Amino acid sequence: MAKKKIVVLGGGESGIGAAVLAKVKGFDVFLSDGGAIKAEAVKTLNKFDIPFEQGGHSESIVLAADEVIKSPGIPESAHIVLSIREKCIPIISEIEFAGRYDRAKKICITGSNGKTTTTSLIYYMLKNAGLNVGLAGNIGKSYAYQVATERYDYYVIELSSFQLDGMYQFKADIAIITNITPDHLDRYEFKMQNYINAKFRIAQNLTEKECFVFCADDPITATELDKIVLTAKMLPFTQKDKVDQGSFIDEDRLYVRYEDDEYSMYLKELALQGKHNVYNSMAAAIAAKAVNIDNKVIRESLMNFQGVEHRLEKVLTVKGVLYINDSKATNVDSAWYALESMTSPVVWIAGGTDKGNDYSPIHKFAKEKVKVLICMGLDNEKLHREFADKIEKIIDVKSAKEAVQAAYENSVPGDTVLLSPCCASFDLFKNYEDRGEQFKKAVREL
Repeated sequence: MAKKKIVVLGGGESGIGAAVLAKVKGFDVFLSDGGAIKAEAVKTLNKFDIPFEQGGHSESIVLAADEVIKSPGIPESAHIVLSIREKCIPIISEIEFAGRYDRAKKICITGSNGKTTTTSLIYYMLKNAGLNVGLAGNIGKSYAYQVATERYDYYVIELSSFQLDGMYQFKADIAIITNITPDHLDRYEFKMQNYINAKFRIAQNLTEKECFVFCADDPITATELDKIVLTAKMLPFTQKDKVDQGSFIDEDRLYVRYEDDEYSMYLKELALQGKHNVYNSMAAAIAAKAVNIDNKVIRESLMNFQGVEHRLEKVLTVKGVLYINDSKATNVDSAWYALESMTSPVVWIAGGTDKGNDYSPIHKFAKEKVKVLICMGLDNEKLHREFADKIEKIIDVKSAKEAVQAAYENSVPGDTVLLSPCCASFDLFKNYEDRGEQFKKAVREL
């Protein structure tokens, strides 16, 4: 019998992992990338004897596939994807593919904001509890590559909406939605409901044996839950009410209730401060209770966790001015949390590739807290239009170095320089990490 033909589209972390797993599982696999593949990835493909092409797609090979695994960065509008759809060849994500071969317990996290922090915190807790756990998805190594080459009892998997789009049979043991606010609308025909539907794919296939953890204070999540029926254990977290199961705040304490067990600790003991981080800590604590982690480990983890790079990361204080790297704030809601937590006058660095942003939620903070806006993007017209009447001084720059120099010249001791862009990084940088690294390097060189 002929081997099933798998074509992997995209030679990044996700695609390489999927190709390796397909090879290990005995498929006839071919990887195709429209651009250049990094030398390290080529080395891996050669090591596993996987045929590949770069700099374009051979349609005759791609369209002969029985199944295509598409990397999340490739949009549905790409010509090759449209051709595959036309031929009715199934397209799945790397996560969907890897899930077929993985028997580990899976804690899966999505959300417009807070998902990386929550994912990292849960992973930290499970490691501290001595569990055999892998970190995967939108963070850490490729899930498929780990399934092909390693063995874990648990996975903590961060999932973007793009990864969720290609998931059908995959099932989480604990599914978490931190919140849903407008983001990536350019990939969803500028229709919010399409984006919401993508996020809620994390809860598909859940039964009464699995847990669904969600923010009861998030209006979009709450509205969506009213429309659908889920049989999973419902575990809300909220800062507004008390709940019988899930997590809530009462006066100055955080409580977690799961089945017959209750755990609590003082809010001031949390390593991650700020309203949004309390939500992240609540979601992580529920997940920890649901996998029977000891209260002592939960407490120590929540007290000692160091936070995530590029997320409200304090870089340096230079001549009395604090520089903060929040490059991971690629949407308005993330920047809202950053600006909300500022207590000193702000020199705000924003801009990049606009994803259909509505800036109105942060107009108030801009007016109250921001003294200078530095626009770091190729096209800053929308930022000027939105904030010209709210912020006294607006400066345009074309690099992280220029942005930091402008911030240095326009700040005084006691100010905070905040890189919280609201936008994707692809106009001037490789990704948000590259943007954050260049910002930090420029600050250190002042």
